[in-house]
Amino acid sequence: MSLATEYDQWHTKVLDACPEHPDESSPWYQLVLEYLPPVQGKRILEVACGRGGFSRLLASKGAIVCGVDFSGSAIATAKEKLLRNKALTDRVTYVQADAQNLPFGENSFDIVISCETIEHVPDPRAAVREMYRVCRSGGILHLTTPNYLNFIGLYELFIAVRRKGNRSDFAQPLDRHSVFFQTRELARKAGWKIIDSDGTVHQVPVRGRSPVTLNSLERYRTLRRCLRWLALHYLLIGQKPECF
Repeated sequence: MSLATEYDQWHTKVLDACPEHPDESSPWYQLVLEYLPPVQGKRILEVACGRGGFSRLLASKGAIVCGVDFSGSAIATAKEKLLRNKALTDRVTYVQADAQNLPFGENSFDIVISCETIEHVPDPRAAVREMYRVCRSGGILHLTTPNYLNFIGLYELFIAVRRKGNRSDFAQPLDRHSVFFQTRELARKAGWKIIDSDGTVHQVPVRGRSPVTLNSLERYRTLRRCLRWLALHYLLIGQKPECF
């Protein structure tokens, strides 16, 4: 079975479990929204758009958005949901594409957004380089990835060892564990200049129950930024250097 087929099945399973889940409500998207400049008239590429909720939200704010995803099932669902909001159909395009080989020319977009994506592609270096290639000079990257340098990350690794490889029913077909400084190095080597970073979701594991989320950290931006290296989701903001 190909990776694309596995992801089609995964997206179908997730959609069937919660068909009306608002993708754009995810904490990483909310964090990106805090840092995005006004997007009116901006050309935005969302890599791994899933079922397209965040792309539609950006379009509702005036952006011209292209959402791409490896999964044909995800793209089909995104297009179906878009048809329910005809006011956005001229501002959003969905394309099935591989993040490692994007079907766009150089300098095609003002902003590139990729949330919780590069840990799920076979070659993350190629994906981040492709994001760099299609972004215009001076353009911005908003990239989020899970960060395992925290209590939850260490706990999940411990559980994975105890389960001896047994996976959750909703585990993604390909999932790579990394920490924030590896993400930064990946971006730098692709050519991005890192201009800011933040993190969201600070949790403490509790045996026998759901993790405790430290909501006070999320409410106070300055405090949250000070502890961004320990957040479960790390946001990196990069800029493509201007070409003169």
